[in-house]
Amino acid sequence: MCSINCNQGNCDYPIRFFCDRKIEVAENKFQVNLRGMIALLSDHLYSTPQVFVRELLQNAHDAITARQTHERNHQGEVRIEIASGQKGGPATLTIQDNGIGLSESEVREFLATIGNSSKQGVLEAEDYLGQFGIGLLSAFVVSDEIAVVTKSVNENAPAVEWRGRADGSYTLRTLDIELEPGTQVFLRSREDASELFSPENFLAAARRFGAHLPTPIIVTSGSSQELINEEPPWGLPSSLNAQEQRERWLQYGRETLGTDFLDVFPISSEAGGVEGVAYLSPRAASAPAKQAHRVYLKGMLVSESIDELLPSWAFFVRCVVNTTSLKPTASRESFLENQQLSEARETLGECIRGYLLQLAKYERAKLDAILAIHHLPIKALAVDDDDFYRIVIGWLPFETSLGRMTLNECLRTDPLIRFSPTYDQFRQISSVAAAQGFCVINAGFTYDSELLEKLPVAFPERRCEQVDIEQLVDAFEPLSLEERDGTHDLARLADLVLQPYRCSAQVQKFSPTELPTLYTANDASTFLRSIEQTQEETNQLWSSILGNVAENATASAYAQLTLNYNNPLIKRLAEISDKNLVGRAVEMLYIQSLLLGHFPLGPKESSLLGQGVLGLIEYALKGSQESEGREHE
Repeated sequence: MCSINCNQGNCDYPIRFFCDRKIEVAENKFQVNLRGMIALLSDHLYSTPQVFVRELLQNAHDAITARQTHERNHQGEVRIEIASGQKGGPATLTIQDNGIGLSESEVREFLATIGNSSKQGVLEAEDYLGQFGIGLLSAFVVSDEIAVVTKSVNENAPAVEWRGRADGSYTLRTLDIELEPGTQVFLRSREDASELFSPENFLAAARRFGAHLPTPIIVTSGSSQELINEEPPWGLPSSLNAQEQRERWLQYGRETLGTDFLDVFPISSEAGGVEGVAYLSPRAASAPAKQAHRVYLKGMLVSESIDELLPSWAFFVRCVVNTTSLKPTASRESFLENQQLSEARETLGECIRGYLLQLAKYERAKLDAILAIHHLPIKALAVDDDDFYRIVIGWLPFETSLGRMTLNECLRTDPLIRFSPTYDQFRQISSVAAAQGFCVINAGFTYDSELLEKLPVAFPERRCEQVDIEQLVDAFEPLSLEERDGTHDLARLADLVLQPYRCSAQVQKFSPTELPTLYTANDASTFLRSIEQTQEETNQLWSSILGNVAENATASAYAQLTLNYNNPLIKRLAEISDKNLVGRAVEMLYIQSLLLGHFPLGPKESSLLGQGVLGLIEYALKGSQESEGREHE
């Protein structure tokens, strides 16, 4: 609490004072530490010191744009000259534009005031690239001094020279010389930035940022002079037909993005004024992986790694686009997440959807090639979009017991769609289902279950049914009465041997005949097995907690091992009277079934594997010795 008493108890000030007493207060202005600002720009705002090239090009282009608002037919031009330092001294850079220029008062207002921009007027949102008043400061990242010579288009304005230094000081003087309206910026490289001033590096940076600006940019180095402007992919001549445009876009992808893309198509959005092209990746992409999109703002490169431009499901598409009205951040390396960007993202997603729909109707072969690589993101889109689902669901590939097939191929095989909801269940029954001629879809992959559940959306007359493993086993061919009598002892012994592993046994006939046994587990049994595996890998506390959970699940957690009487090995086992040998054989067949079904072995089963192998070896050696003994007799 402040110790000064206040005459008015309802005073809003946090520090109370005598309200009827006049107090002299001195007003002060914030001071700006320019070196601190430069460190902020280079270390935190800009991703690379090369952005000084972009900022200088931006200022020159904006100056020309401003002049063209008054002189419609003005032909703007930016000239850049790189000069090597004499006798190994620092290189110098000159960038000159024939834009609107600045008067002395404007120089004081805009160049000497950080954060104040000459472009914060009416035309800012429509015509100018910059707006934050910090663009010129980026030059201090590579140079200790900036010299600006400028002349306003105002006939009465003299030429002015402004020199700013990294310590925060500057000088300003009027020049008694005749100059054409425009601005020249002079930089001398710092020692640690000399590589950025090499002709090769600067030219590469100038092309990267400004190649698609509408203003001609000419770079001179020694006797070499080069126009860096190139035709942007969103501005190809209207005289080109669709195939010629596609070839030009694919060539741009090869040369600029370094990839032979699968296909390319135009995209646009009225929201944000977005226009450009979308490339289909030639390689499968995963959902978490985001594509780096190359985005320009009014022809100036903003970033080559913007990832929020498209919907999240479109991770198989890479874009090169130009925007005229999306709002950049202060660093100009990304865009503000606002309503306009959200609308643009949605519209661009519609463009991708429309492209795929066109392929579905008119270019089936191309769609099949795309689906073979990018089925996962297309499945994601089909889950959310019923219209798109109706078009593409029949052509989407699925893993089935009969091999990889499209849904249309599955429907031709059987009007009833059967599916297994988990990968583990599918592995248990796929070979058996295939031998019976059943087409069972593995719905354990991402999106597959959701797609199959929506089947009535596209095929109201078709039915979709989840395969129950126990029902499949119940449908096996039963044994005859004679065969049942012959296998009674085997079934009883196998059931007894497998009791410690919570598994029952039965003898049935099924295909394929080369499969001697089939291990099937219900959900409770699979859950209990995963608990036991986790107990082995976790600490004592969690193992104890999981043990309590396992006790509650034990009652219903029984699996089943079905012995295939069609298999010759099982028939031979049924004829052997040596119970120890049969028991060992059943144990090893049980382990083999687990391994074939990719089930993890528990501690008891791992021990059983070692003991069973040794036991069978002993039986083989014993039988060999007895045989040799009989031969000697």
